[in-house]
Amino acid sequence: MENTDLEIFLVATPGLEAPLLAEAQEAGFAEARLAPGGVTVRGNLREVWRANLQLRGANKVLVRVGSFPAVHLAQLDKRARKFPWGDFLKPDVPVRVEATSRKSRIYHAGAARQRIEGAISDMLGAPISSEATVRVLLRIEKDICTFSLDSSGEALHKRGHKEAVAKAPMRETMAAMFLRSCGFDGSEPVLDPMCGSGTFVIEAAQIAMGLPPGRDRAFAFQDFAGFDPKAWAELRADWVATQTDTVFHGSDRNDGAIAAAQANANRAGVDGATQFQKRVVADLKPPMGGPGLIIVNPPYGARIGDEKRLRSLYGSFGKVMLSRFSGWRVGVVTSNQSLARATRLPLLPPGPIVDHGGTKIRLYQTEALP
Repeated sequence: MENTDLEIFLVATPGLEAPLLAEAQEAGFAEARLAPGGVTVRGNLREVWRANLQLRGANKVLVRVGSFPAVHLAQLDKRARKFPWGDFLKPDVPVRVEATSRKSRIYHAGAARQRIEGAISDMLGAPISSEATVRVLLRIEKDICTFSLDSSGEALHKRGHKEAVAKAPMRETMAAMFLRSCGFDGSEPVLDPMCGSGTFVIEAAQIAMGLPPGRDRAFAFQDFAGFDPKAWAELRADWVATQTDTVFHGSDRNDGAIAAAQANANRAGVDGATQFQKRVVADLKPPMGGPGLIIVNPPYGARIGDEKRLRSLYGSFGKVMLSRFSGWRVGVVTSNQSLARATRLPLLPPGPIVDHGGTKIRLYQTEALP
C-alpha cells in the first residue's frame, strides 16, 4: 500500500467542509475536492500519515482501499474472500468491521458485516474484536460495496494534550475551522473572553507556532501492513516550531476554567504564548499587540428562562466590544440568532449551520469594529 495512489477521505464536522477543503489545498494535498461529509484527496500512505499529523480540521482520515458491485450476500462473501486483505491488514492485529447499507439489494448491514468478518478471519487469520483500534468500514450504496480503513483510530480532535475539560467544550477540530473562517492565520493576537478549558486560545497558539496537531498521539495506521516506523519518525520530526512574539489570551469568570486552560496549554507546549486570567466580561480590556480577533463560544441556554439572563450577557459583551475594541474583529459562535443580535454588533451574514454534538450552531462575525 506504501506507494499506491489512494483515495483519502477527510471527515469534516457537518457545516465545516469548506474551511477543511481550504486547509487541505493550502497544505498541498493533491486533487482536493468537496464530497458529501468531507473532502477527498489523493496520495500514497505517507499522505495518509501527513493528513493525520498536520490537518487541524479533519475529524478522521479514511483510506478507500477498494470497491466492487454485489447484489446479494453470497456474492459479497465470494468477492470479500478474493480481496487482498494482506496488502492492508496484519494477521496478528485485531480488526473491527462496521457496515452500512443504503438503497441496495443487500439491505441487512449486520449480515453484510458478518460476511466481511468471516472473510478477514478465514483468509488473513486476523482476530475480530469489537474493541479493536483498526476499523474496516464497509459502505454499500446502490449495490456498490466500498471498503475503507479508519487510519486515525481515536477521533482527531483528541490532540493528546487535553485532560482538563470545562462544560460543553468546543472540539479542537471545530475551533481550528472557526478560527480559519474568521481569517485567522497566526499573525495576530486572539482573545477569548469566555475561554472555558482554553480550546480557541490553545489552537490559535499552535497555528501561530506551526505545531502539528497530531504530534503527541498515536494513530491506527501504525498497525497497518506496510507501516514503516522509520519513515514515520522522519515525517514526525520534519517540522520546526516557529517563534512567535504574539500572545494569545483567554479569560473566564470561573477559577476552575482558568486552571484547566492553563494546564492544557502547558501540556500542549504553548504556555509561553498564552495567558489566562480570571475576569468578567465587564472588566475586559484590549491586550497588548492588537488589534486582532476576539472569538467566543458563549452559553446558548438550553433551559426555559435562560434567554433573558443570556440576552443581558450577550448585550454587555457587545457593549464592551463596541466601546473598547476598535479595530478588532469579533466572532461569536452560538445556536441562537436572537442572542447574536442582542450583542448589537455589526454582524455579517452568518456562516453555515454546524452540528455541535446535536446542537445546531453558527459563526456570526464582524469586520474590524469602528
